[in-house]
Amino acid sequence: MSVFLLPSEMGGPGEQYWSCHSLQESLLSSASGYSNYRGILNWCVVMLVLSNARLFLENLIKYGILVDPIQVISLFLKDPYSWPAPCLVIGKFFFFFFLPGTISEATGTFLYFINLSVILCFPAATVLTVTSMTSVGGVFALGVYTIVFLKLYSYMDVNRWCREIRKAKARPSVSRANGAAAHALVTYPGNLTHRDMYYFMFAPTLCYELNFPRSSRIRKRFLLRRLFFENYYFKLLLQWMVPTIQNSMKPFQDMDFSRMVERLLKLAVPNHFIWLVFFYWFFHSSMNFVAELMQFGDREFYRDWWNSETVTYFWANWNIPVHKWCLRHFYKPMLQRGVNKWVAQTAVFLVSAFFHEYLVSIPLKMFRLWAFMGMMAQIPLAWFVGRFLRGNYGNAAMWMSLIIGQPIAVLMYVHDYYVLHSSQAQGGERGVEL
Repeated sequence: MSVFLLPSEMGGPGEQYWSCHSLQESLLSSASGYSNYRGILNWCVVMLVLSNARLFLENLIKYGILVDPIQVISLFLKDPYSWPAPCLVIGKFFFFFFLPGTISEATGTFLYFINLSVILCFPAATVLTVTSMTSVGGVFALGVYTIVFLKLYSYMDVNRWCREIRKAKARPSVSRANGAAAHALVTYPGNLTHRDMYYFMFAPTLCYELNFPRSSRIRKRFLLRRLFFENYYFKLLLQWMVPTIQNSMKPFQDMDFSRMVERLLKLAVPNHFIWLVFFYWFFHSSMNFVAELMQFGDREFYRDWWNSETVTYFWANWNIPVHKWCLRHFYKPMLQRGVNKWVAQTAVFLVSAFFHEYLVSIPLKMFRLWAFMGMMAQIPLAWFVGRFLRGNYGNAAMWMSLIIGQPIAVLMYVHDYYVLHSSQAQGGERGVEL
């Protein structure tokens, strides 16, 4: 026989067992304030690994193992006796020159801009004219020269600022430069040494300083962990992306829109996964590896771009070295000259769009402006997301632009490259027949 007691009949200490409810939100509600989602994050990682493992296994069954060390090397070297891309990269060291205290400010500025112009134009002309230059080798060489261009521009700007703020003529400093073993503070013009410049050229930053923050020692275990990841990026690219791109050509030729969308969605997953792998490989693994070797102390190469609720927040936080350069040497100087904030932001996107196109069209030896237009399309997208979307909706829009936008650009360039070279091959065959 069950006996039920009313709250009034329980009395005393028994009341604490009767009351089991309180005013509270469900854990998955934003109002709950709960933030420990570690288990859900682990679940997402497991699901991501399992889903991509299925796709990777399907790729292996259908196409076999495509990873070939010789094929990886051939991406950079078409002719084993001709190494134009490595020669270009080695040749960049001959563009460094400065003559402190021997020429006027105007003459020095003129020579510096000549040097910067040559740094951009010479490798581009070489890539366009040398037939043994591969597209991947061209991207690599132009990427190195672009980094050198941005570094030298920063070097010029900072030393000009140092000259402007000097109140009296400084006697030559005997302090040791940034690359020295003893990290003594450097003052202008004591920084004008080849040792200092070459340390900056190899340091994982685009913004020059007279005294960089330095770490106390080199951690060998840290270097080994970073080096372990370096070997897998190109293997993923060859094994996963190439077959999908090759299979996408026929729908584009036939203008079969339903098949084009299907190919786009199929390419989106591996493309996005490889982009994430590239981000981790370059901004975390490689740059930390270089920073550790050079005892470079500032390791903020990225911020929490994955939490971006606006497009502008993403572009300001996924590539901190470039963002700092744009902010320091381009955006703020424009504001100081009285340029409108919106115009200055648009100008930053224009410069970024130029370099994106510079690094794609020249190595491919064709000019289609897809990368340029893709970057400029970020301006209206940023306005739309900032105006109409907030919170999780803005974050979802950012992820969608990454996952869908990049494959569109990849397919457009691959399609145009395929059409261009197939038409040239057909033209050559007609010439032979005639």
